[in-house]
Amino acid sequence: MTSASGPAWAADATVETRSLSRWFGQKVAVSDVTCAFGPGVTGLLGPNGAGKTTLLRLICGLISPSDGELTVLGSDPRKNPKVYASLALVPEEDAVYGFQTAREFAAYAATLAGTDPAKADEAIAMVRLEDAADRPISGYSKGMRQRAKVAAALVSDPRILVLDEPLNGTDPIQRAHLIDTFRRLGDAGHTVIVSSHVLAEVERMADRVLAMVDGKLAAAGNIASIREAMSDIPYRLRVEAGNARMLGAALLERHDVSGVEIDGDTLRVDTTDLGDLGRAIPTVARRLDARITLVEPEDESLESVFRYLVRRR
Repeated sequence: MTSASGPAWAADATVETRSLSRWFGQKVAVSDVTCAFGPGVTGLLGPNGAGKTTLLRLICGLISPSDGELTVLGSDPRKNPKVYASLALVPEEDAVYGFQTAREFAAYAATLAGTDPAKADEAIAMVRLEDAADRPISGYSKGMRQRAKVAAALVSDPRILVLDEPLNGTDPIQRAHLIDTFRRLGDAGHTVIVSSHVLAEVERMADRVLAMVDGKLAAAGNIASIREAMSDIPYRLRVEAGNARMLGAALLERHDVSGVEIDGDTLRVDTTDLGDLGRAIPTVARRLDARITLVEPEDESLESVFRYLVRRR
C-alpha cells in the first residue's frame, strides 16, 4: 500500500482504508474514502445515509469493498479470519437473544471469540449491569440492551472496538459511564471507533473526528482544527453588553466583521478573525462605556461544525 498522511490519517494505524468505495446497485454508500484509525477514540459522524454504518461494516469484514483497499492490523479481514480475534463490533441493531440473560449472552460471545466464558462477569461489571445480569434480555430497556451488547464485545478485550450508535436509548448516567469506559479503553491503547449522532457526547470522548457526508469524507481532525480549516465560513461570537447597539455599530466598522445581529443586550458578531476581534472588543467597549458581561465563541462546538458541514452538501 502507498503511504498516506494528513488529518484523516492516524499515527500507528490499526485500520487503514485507501480509496475505499462500496455501492449497492446504483446507490453509492461509501465513495473514495482514505483514512486510518489508531489507538484512542475516533468519532465517526454524519447524517443518516452518510455511509457511516457501511464503513463500519466494511472495517469489520461483514461486507466487501466494491473498490479500493482496506486492512485491519495489516490484513484484509475477509481473507484473514485471525483478524477477528482482535476485533469486536457493537451494532446499532438489537443483535441480542431475548431468551438469554446478559451474563449468558456475554459468555456466549466469549465462547465464539475463543475466550474464557468466565470473563463475562468482568465485562458485565465494566458496563454496570450486575444487578440485572441474570434476567432475560427480553425484559431490558433499550439502554440496558445497549450495555449488554457492549459487554459481549468487551469479553475478548479487543484491540479494535467498533461501536455503531452505542449511546442510543441510554439515560444520562448510563451514557456518562459508557463514555468513561470508551475513553479508558482508548487511553489504554485500544482503537475505539464510535459512530454517533449524540454530538455533545462524542465531543467529550473522541480524540479526533472523521465526518462523512454523502458517502465521502468531509472533514477530519479535532474540533478546533476542523473549524479552523473552514476558512470560507466566518466565526460567530456571542457578546452580552450594555449599550449593545452602539457597540454593534462600532464593531461593524471593523474590516474583520462581516455582520452583527442585536437582540436586546446580546450581539452575535460574524468575524473572519476571532482572535483579533476578541482582543479588540474590550478596547471598543471601554471607549463606548459599554459594560461587557459575556464574550464566547458560539460556533466552535462539534454540533455547530457538523451543521456547517451538512449545510455544504
